[in-house]
Amino acid sequence: MPKDISIVIPVYNEEESIPELLEWIFRVVDTNNLSTEVLLIDDGSRDGSWESIQRHASVDDRIIGFRFNRNYGKSAALQTGFDNASGKVVITMDADMQDSPDEIPGLVKMIQDGNFDIVSGWKKKRHDPISKTVPSKFFNWVTRQVSGIKLHDFNCGLKAYRSDVVKNILVYGEMHRYIPLIAKWNGYNKIVEKVVEHRARKYGTTKYGMKRFVTGFLDLLSVTFVSRFRKNPMHFFGVFGSLSFIGGFIITGWVIGEKLYRQYYQLARRDVVDQPLFFLALVALIVGMQLFLAGFIAEMMIQLNQRKGDYLISEKTEGKVKP
Repeated sequence: MPKDISIVIPVYNEEESIPELLEWIFRVVDTNNLSTEVLLIDDGSRDGSWESIQRHASVDDRIIGFRFNRNYGKSAALQTGFDNASGKVVITMDADMQDSPDEIPGLVKMIQDGNFDIVSGWKKKRHDPISKTVPSKFFNWVTRQVSGIKLHDFNCGLKAYRSDVVKNILVYGEMHRYIPLIAKWNGYNKIVEKVVEHRARKYGTTKYGMKRFVTGFLDLLSVTFVSRFRKNPMHFFGVFGSLSFIGGFIITGWVIGEKLYRQYYQLARRDVVDQPLFFLALVALIVGMQLFLAGFIAEMMIQLNQRKGDYLISEKTEGKVKP
């Protein structure tokens, strides 16, 4: 039977926080009479996270655990949760307890009553050092300008989705930061944000460093390009290829025409191969042809079936149904 909500939680070395987090979640959903399943995806943890998930799943049938055979990243964990979620509303949150489960009813209500596709959390007041908050604000500003989506905190782990949204998007690589953008390019435009509580870290250490801000911008360029041109790559490669080829053809015609003109009127002239413009034209012709062929090959490749991911689930645990 479909649940009211599915809560998807990627887990990476969060053994200490799992018991307290689950107790808090079930206290909230039980108080609000929400039928719930919690999907915990162990992303190759090296501590006792998987054993903790197994223990809790063995006594509560609302808990479903998945374990990767190694660390594949947050995007892979979220995609696994999305694939296996059965709830009408899907909530994502981090396992480090910096996201408050008390926000769940409000997020669910906004999805149900507001008919939104995505409600994204906004950690307006953050308990992070300035070395994280300042780059994060700049990163979010750039993402807003590129995507056109007016969110203040794209990377907030606490989000709510209508079920059909998560069933029709593909999250890969490190694209979890850009799920709203991926959803938008798949036709889900009703995206809003909600101010949520950001709690100070209670257990463990952060799993993300400054590297994510560098790779984040590269991922933004990648997801923007793929989203816009994945179904018609010839529109990108073909346009630039054609412009380059036409430019090279015009330059070639000019160089040859100028030589013939000077030869006809017996004016001073140079060999075509002695002119830098000739080599510029040659490069433009070759680049143009290569870009055009790249677009043609890409058009053929998109006709092939695309797998949702190459990560491997080595184990799965699911609680026994209570009699």
